[in-house]
Amino acid sequence: MNKASLRKKYKALRASLSAEERDNRSLAIANQLLGLDIWEYDYYHIFLPIERLLEVDTTYILNILSGKDKNVLISKSDFEKGTMQHFLLLDNTKLQVNEYGIPEPVDGIEIAFAKAQVVFLPLLAYDSKGNRVGYGKGFYDKLLAESNKELLTIGLSYFEPEEKEITTNSLDVSMKYCVSPSNSFKFC
Repeated sequence: MNKASLRKKYKALRASLSAEERDNRSLAIANQLLGLDIWEYDYYHIFLPIERLLEVDTTYILNILSGKDKNVLISKSDFEKGTMQHFLLLDNTKLQVNEYGIPEPVDGIEIAFAKAQVVFLPLLAYDSKGNRVGYGKGFYDKLLAESNKELLTIGLSYFEPEEKEITTNSLDVSMKYCVSPSNSFKFC
C-alpha cells in the first residue's frame, strides 16, 4: 500500500476516535509495554505527542519510565536541516510547543542520541513486517539509519497492522516492535 493513502486513512481513523477513546487506548498501550522485556535499559527516547495530530499520549509511558528511574531523552527538531537534537528530560525541563505543534525542550542537558537504547516511535500506520508510515519528513528514518543496530525501536499505534505490506524505499528503517492497545508485535 502506498504511504500517501495510508496517511490519509489513519488520520481519518484517529479523528474518528473520541478523546476518551484515545486516552483509553494510550493507557492500554502503556500497559502492553509493561509486558515487554525492555525495562533493563537505562536510556529511553520518547516523543511528546502533537495534540492537533491526535498522537498517542505518551504521558502514561513517561510515568512508567519515571517510576522505574530511567533516563528519558526528548527531541528538538531542526526543520531546515531535517535533524534533531536530544535532551535529557528532567523535572525542571521547560517545554515549549513549536510552530508545528511539537512540544520541545527550551534548553537543557544535550545528550548524544547514541546513548539511547530504546526509542518509542510515532507513526500513522505499520504492517506485519515492521514497516512504518510516519508523517513524511524522515526525521526518525534518518536518525535510525545512523544509529546502533542494537537499538530497540518500538512503534506506538492506536490500531492493528495493515494486512498488506507497506511500500518502502531505501531510506525507510523498519521497527523491531510495535504496540497497539491489545497486542505487542515483534518483528526481529
